Amino acid sequence: MTTIAIIGTGRMGTAFAKRLIGMGQPVTVWNRTLINTDAAAKAGAVVAPDIRTATAANIILISLTNAAAVEAVTTDLIAAGISGKLVVDLSTLLPDETETIAKRIVDAGADFVDCPVGGTVGPALKGMLLGMAGGTAEAFARAKPALDHLCKRVELLGPAGSGARMKLAVNLPLALYWQTLAEALAMLDGSGISPDVAISLIADSSAGPAVLKNRAQVVTDTLDGTDQPGTFDIAGLAKDLDLALQQGALSGHAMPFSEVARKSYARALDAGLGHFDGASLTRYLLGK
Repeated sequence: MTTIAIIGTGRMGTAFAKRLIGMGQPVTVWNRTLINTDAAAKAGAVVAPDIRTATAANIILISLTNAAAVEAVTTDLIAAGISGKLVVDLSTLLPDETETIAKRIVDAGADFVDCPVGGTVGPALKGMLLGMAGGTAEAFARAKPALDHLCKRVELLGPAGSGARMKLAVNLPLALYWQTLAEALAMLDGSGISPDVAISLIADSSAGPAVLKNRAQVVTDTLDGTDQPGTFDIAGLAKDLDLALQQGALSGHAMPFSEVARKSYARALDAGLGHFDGASLTRYLLGK
């Protein structure tokens, strides 16, 4: 029977565990901070006492914050022994960081797929994420049954690092949207048009992305002055925007609008808005 271990039980790692358990899949979890495994354990996950125990699983899913964390876990996994295993990294990293990690894991005798996902906790719990995978066809074939439990669509895009590249491209317009929405709403100052009507009309128009259509009430409440906790919050958006700008620089592409947006995110973070929904950037830029 296929067994799955999840390394990293933050919001998304815990959501992955809950979804897989709900689909009848045995799941083991490991996290450096033990208390962060409580929610997964309550859902039915087995908590591994150490990372070596977690490597007993056939498939190892990694869901961590940044490359430094993934690199450290990679070192621990290799030391524990992962020959014959499949490692799937669901974290959002730079493509060259992913390529380096992939080489280390493959050199240790394991298969590797990078598959960062589009979507937050809600879609993860429903199996409605968008999977963007990189790796060999053989490794992807091993990973796909598990990924199909998490994703409404998962595509193999090319070698390791391809998923990372696509994820940055997908997240960039979202990060920029909250700034453009602020500029759009600024044109309504003094018009008497209420935020709920404005957001409703924008959401129903060609200017309304899925994030606005699905979260119109959150945006309206934020614009009315009540910042909402974000499942993909300003800190996360800022991190991915910074990665996109790094990748743009590595590729030799100028990204002037993204540079302006990065300054706006930095100001919002300095204002203590890091854990709030992206709509709080819009509110902040409007001075509300």
